[in-house]
Amino acid sequence: MIEGFVVSHLPPNCTAMTDSVSAQEQPQTAPVAPVAPAAPQAAPVPTEAAAVAVAASEPAALAEAGAPQRRQDGSRRGGRNRRKPEGRQAPQGRASADGAADAAAPAGGPGAGTRAPQRVHPALEQLAGLYPHLFGAVFRPLKRGIFQDILAAHPELFEREALKVALGLHTRSTRYLQSVAAGDKRHDLQGQPVEDMAPEHVHHALLEVYRRKKARATEDLLPKLRNRMMAAFEASGLTREAYTQLVLSRDEAANAILEEAFAEWSARNAKDEALLRAFEASGQTLDAFADMYGMVPRTVGQQLERARRRAAAAAAAVSAAPAVEPGDSAAAA
Repeated sequence: MIEGFVVSHLPPNCTAMTDSVSAQEQPQTAPVAPVAPAAPQAAPVPTEAAAVAVAASEPAALAEAGAPQRRQDGSRRGGRNRRKPEGRQAPQGRASADGAADAAAPAGGPGAGTRAPQRVHPALEQLAGLYPHLFGAVFRPLKRGIFQDILAAHPELFEREALKVALGLHTRSTRYLQSVAAGDKRHDLQGQPVEDMAPEHVHHALLEVYRRKKARATEDLLPKLRNRMMAAFEASGLTREAYTQLVLSRDEAANAILEEAFAEWSARNAKDEALLRAFEASGQTLDAFADMYGMVPRTVGQQLERARRRAAAAAAAVSAAPAVEPGDSAAAA
C-alpha cells in the first residue's frame, strides 16, 4: 500500500524524545564532577537512541563529532558541558543525498535533527568523473545493459560487485527516478538517446517519487500525481485498456489512484470536446470566443488543441482498422 511507504511519525499523545535520558533511565551513580565550568550556551546532548542511529550510518562522523560515550560505571563522559562541534560541509562532487537513503529519510517535522551527510560510493564518484552527462549534475535514464557496457569499457577500473552496488544505489535514487518519471529516453555511455522508456517504468517511477515526497510534504500531492499520470498515459500512445494492463500492480491503493486519474481524464476530454464544438459553431476568433465565456485564451487554445489531437487519433485508428467486406460479414453470419 502507498501508506506503507510513508515514514511513520510519533503519535500525538506520545512525548517526543528530549536531549537527555529520562529519570527512569538515569544510572544510579553519583554524578561525575565536571573538569571545567559549564559553558553558558552549551548545546544539548543528543539522545542515546539518536546517537545509536547516527552511529549505524556514519560511525566515522560520529567519532569526529565527539558523541557522548558511557563509562563502565554508567555515567556519561562530557555531559551537558560539552560543546557541540560546528557542522561539516558535504564533500564536493557528485551529490550523495539523493541515494538509496532517500526512501528511508525521516520526514521533516518538529524535533527532526540534521542528518549527517551521506557518503558517496567510490564507484559513483568515478562514474561521475568519466560520464558527467549521465551521473553528474543531471541524471539521465540509462540504457538496459549499461552494466556490461561499463565493464567492457573499463575492465581494470571497476570491480564487478562494487559496480553492481553503485549502479543499484544510483538507479534507486530520487533524482534518477525523477528523470524516469519525466519520460526521458534511455541513454548510452556516450549520452545518446537509444530507446524509449517503457510506459510501466514511467508509471511506477511516478508512484515511487510521490511516495517519497508525500512523507515530508505539507500539501496534497495527489492532484499533481493524477495530472502526471494522465500526461504519461497520453504520451504512451496506448489505449486505456492496453495501458492499464501494463501498469496495474498488486498495490490496490496505487490502482485506485490510476482509476481516479482516468476518471478525471475522461471528464476533461468531454469538456474539451464540448468546447471544440462550441468554438467551431461560433465562427469567432479564439480571443473573442474566450472573452465571451470569460476564459483565458491560452487555456482555451490548449483545450481545443487536445480535443483536435484526440479527434485526429480516433480518425487514424478507424482508418487503420482492416476493412470488412460485405461478403465476409455475410459468411460470418
